[in-house]
Amino acid sequence: MKEILKVNSVSKVYGSFYALKDVNMCVNEGEIYGLVGKNGAGKSTLLKIITGLSYQTSGSIELLGDAGANINIARRRTGALINRPYFIPTLSARDNLEYIAINRDIKDRKKKVNETLELIGLENTKNKKAKNFSLGMQQRLAIGIALIDDPVFLILDEPINGLDPIGIKEIRDLIKLVNQERKTTVMISSHILSELNMVATKYGFIDNGRLIQEITKDELDEKLKSSTKIKVDDAAKGAVVLEEDMKLHNYKVLADNVIAIYDNVNSSAIFKAFQDAGVEIIEINQAKEEFESYFLSLVGGRRDV
Repeated sequence: MKEILKVNSVSKVYGSFYALKDVNMCVNEGEIYGLVGKNGAGKSTLLKIITGLSYQTSGSIELLGDAGANINIARRRTGALINRPYFIPTLSARDNLEYIAINRDIKDRKKKVNETLELIGLENTKNKKAKNFSLGMQQRLAIGIALIDDPVFLILDEPINGLDPIGIKEIRDLIKLVNQERKTTVMISSHILSELNMVATKYGFIDNGRLIQEITKDELDEKLKSSTKIKVDDAAKGAVVLEEDMKLHNYKVLADNVIAIYDNVNSSAIFKAFQDAGVEIIEINQAKEEFESYFLSLVGGRRDV
């Protein structure tokens, strides 16, 4: 699988404070990579380094196969929206895109502007000035500016922050459209976990400047799926009962003598099998871990995500 972005042992230090510490990350072609973290975890700092708005203290970045002095060539093929939306408020959506197209010397300028307006759903705004757009429309315009010259890689920093539910859905649909139809690899940072869970195909969890886990959506869904959790006096013996007596293999032994069974299973059948084998059941319950609780179990701390 082709690597679009590779972050190698990147640290960013301000005095004695580590904003990023030894971050290693990989974004593959075609992914929607969700960078998940609390406010102040280091998400924006990392994205600024990737896009060249800031520089790492140590480590290296490989972008579209380029590194070192050549990385700026790759950055020209990368679209980005970092911090607040960028546009000229007194111009219309069309004029904003025309201005960018001229400055970037984009060929087939009129065609590109029309295609981008249609893509972001602003083709009917005519002469309405961007300053009079809703926040969601302004965000779509800013994404359109990042997309107008067909980047291979699109980086979005908190693109749904402050939007109402309609605006959030519009941005979500746009991200999916760009990824699926234009085959653009997308990296999106957010602390709104429920929304990331609806678009991302891979996640990187960052906390206190450290990337603590990378996981695909399929792997995460496997961890979050429904289970029957049983606390017993002897988990090893209980596992033998599941395998040999009940012919169940889709389970996992957790900490504190807890066994999570992921197959559909009758609780009374478990009670009987364990009782017959002399395994004491201390507690049994049905559970489905949520995305937020999984994230908090990784990073700990308050619920500010």
